[in-house]
Amino acid sequence: MKFAAALALLVAVPAAAFAPNAQVPAASALSSMPPGPDMPPPMAGMGRGSSLQTSTPEVTVQGGSLKTWAFSSPAVERVQVVLKTEGRPLDADVELWAGPDNTPHKMRVYVENGASRPFSAVMETPRGPNTVAIRNIGQLEFPMAAQIEAVSAAGPLAAAMNPGVGSMTIQGGALRTYPFDPMVDSVQVLLRTDGRPLNARIELLQGPNNNKQVIELYTEDGLDRPFFAVLETPGSGNVVRIVNTATVEFPLTASVGAYKTGSKDSFEEMQPVISGYGSGGSRGGRGSGFGPY
Repeated sequence: MKFAAALALLVAVPAAAFAPNAQVPAASALSSMPPGPDMPPPMAGMGRGSSLQTSTPEVTVQGGSLKTWAFSSPAVERVQVVLKTEGRPLDADVELWAGPDNTPHKMRVYVENGASRPFSAVMETPRGPNTVAIRNIGQLEFPMAAQIEAVSAAGPLAAAMNPGVGSMTIQGGALRTYPFDPMVDSVQVLLRTDGRPLNARIELLQGPNNNKQVIELYTEDGLDRPFFAVLETPGSGNVVRIVNTATVEFPLTASVGAYKTGSKDSFEEMQPVISGYGSGGSRGGRGSGFGPY
């Protein structure tokens, strides 16, 4: 009975299925293959003046939940992390897992407004496999959107800023401040060491002790895993403050500069008013604030 059933099955199957040269078309095979971490997407646009948004879909991370992105291919050496909200505060833990109980890179991120100042950073992932873990430590009322994308090894960290230009050594326990003009729309920050651990606190201030964005950073090797981030700086009075929270035996090298600038020719809500002169350049003209219109 079993032999008869098998013979009937062979008769029912078309002969073309057993042809030695029968192959699935490449286009249909690729279209049916779901994208995975082993096949990294194209490089994200992190060049000077380009958008910080990645091409990967947004994944919503609810308050109190954890999401992970695994990159099992050793070809992935650099990952871009973008976190944002719809205007509410953002409070998250970002960790890089490289093996059991090994967290060589971790960050605590706080942003006052995740829509106007989204968090965008690049994490080094050498010697895969690696996993990026995003935990929303805010309450349930504060969800956030996360985008994780593999970028080229010759991407922003290598080309956007030369570490030898404008670099400054910050000793353990010391701090440095970097004020920026209102024309600067975003600022790039590069932190590294000579191979020692890196512990730092990066703050974006707009006014006295008014923190708009805070990043508490730890890296076990600041040479193998340097830190690169882009901070959005809308409005005026923006100051970047970097604090080396390690002891005096662990200095770090910081390179901070403008990433994207704008003209700011038209009036903006957060643009400073430095005089009482109107748009016509005469005192007491329309819009000057001296006398009725």
